[in-house]
Amino acid sequence: MSFPTFDLASFEAVQRPDERREGAEGLDRICRETGFLVLTGHGVPPDITVRVWSATAEFFAQTDARKQAVAPPYRGYPYGYLGPDAEALAKSKGQDTPPDLKESFNGGPLVVPPDASQAALDFCYQPTIWPDLPGFRAAWEAYYEAMEDLAARIMRAFAVALQLPQDHFDPFIAHPISALRALHYPATVHTPLDRQQRAGAHTDYGSLTILLPQPDTQGLQVQQNGAWVDVPTPQGAFVINIGDLMARWTADRWVSTLHRVVAKPGQPARQSLAFFHQPDWDAEIVPLDGSDTYPPVRSGPYLMQKFQATGT
Repeated sequence: MSFPTFDLASFEAVQRPDERREGAEGLDRICRETGFLVLTGHGVPPDITVRVWSATAEFFAQTDARKQAVAPPYRGYPYGYLGPDAEALAKSKGQDTPPDLKESFNGGPLVVPPDASQAALDFCYQPTIWPDLPGFRAAWEAYYEAMEDLAARIMRAFAVALQLPQDHFDPFIAHPISALRALHYPATVHTPLDRQQRAGAHTDYGSLTILLPQPDTQGLQVQQNGAWVDVPTPQGAFVINIGDLMARWTADRWVSTLHRVVAKPGQPARQSLAFFHQPDWDAEIVPLDGSDTYPPVRSGPYLMQKFQATGT
């Protein structure tokens, strides 16, 4: 298949209604048919991505003991370092598989709203556990802020694609409970176990995901018409995909596509950064078409339930 690409800057710059409508219809078609796209024209300064990429590479190059020093303090804590054998993403789809061949560092929102509920404070607003690495936190927070801004711009483009006012989603993402995950897939020296992947087949949970893959590498695949299709990873672009919550919001007009990071013998190490955009904790997600395709859910409790299903 020819993988879809969307130029966000060009879409935002369009003034003529007919051209804007054409761009919106194209974005809607991608989200209906594929749920994945390569995003260009994103406007994220290259130095921000270079700094966070270097910082996370330095983190994963540390000894196991140093990485484990920032592991979650108890089971179910959402942030910190997760080592090998800590997660099996396919479990979120009801598949019992061996643990994924990956390690990750995870961080949450940078700002806690003053009216946050106790349930939100106990889960998504828990503090990120920072490693003792010079410049790591500053690089991470700069990238997180850039992703929050980019996600808000994408959500406005999504609103136009759904024939809604551009600011329709703004009230739902005033205090998003998004998470940033740095991923490292160690080289696959040995043959993986049966049904074991670097990241098992899953869908993402929230409104959208912004992925920064290692340029010109292979491994990320999406399921299309029963086949697994490689996702391109061009230099300077992001990969965007629809999450389960957006599929619910659109009453399945848009698809949250099953995807995985495949494991094969002899693969070199690979790195990526995934920003999981999630509406405000108390945002009520109801199908936009007014149907009863899905019952209303609150963003935060929905995310918490999904998160708890993936542990090993």
